[in-house]
Amino acid sequence: MTGDRPLTRHVVVMGVSGAGKTTVARGISELTGLRFAEADEFHSESNVARMRSGVPLDDADRWPWLRDLAAWMAARHAEGVSTVLACSALKRSYRDVLRQGPPDVEFVHLAGAAELIRDRMSRRADHYMPASLLDSQRAILEPLTPEEAGVVLDVALAPDELAGAAVARLGLPAGIPVSGR
Repeated sequence: MTGDRPLTRHVVVMGVSGAGKTTVARGISELTGLRFAEADEFHSESNVARMRSGVPLDDADRWPWLRDLAAWMAARHAEGVSTVLACSALKRSYRDVLRQGPPDVEFVHLAGAAELIRDRMSRRADHYMPASLLDSQRAILEPLTPEEAGVVLDVALAPDELAGAAVARLGLPAGIPVSGR
């Protein structure tokens, strides 16, 4: 039909800091062609400064950021471009805001043992999120509920296995064309 938008898919790779969201989301992008975005790059400078200093963000800090992410996905949908976003999306209410963007959003929740994630965080040299904030993130984490579209994967798997499992379990086709990639 004339004027119909092409079918797009929008995937959010979620979980606490250190779970491997960025690596897995990039892997999904490479396997499928979905346009990748890192939610951390959408944070305001004041949010980054707070996190860098070890102060957890509160909901008031997150709402504008989440709305910007939803708007980014909605704009890509309007362009006919599928997306994969690395974003903590720790609470159901945060995921609800993300779902206000494009018509359908699916989630890949990277879950696993705190000890493994803390170890990964302690070895990162290039990220502003200190390992000291892991407990605050775990405290507010609300796992996906049965009515939320998505899958839960164990972070103990290698990143390429996680990306492949996400693609397979969500039924994402390989090589979705992405304009402007």
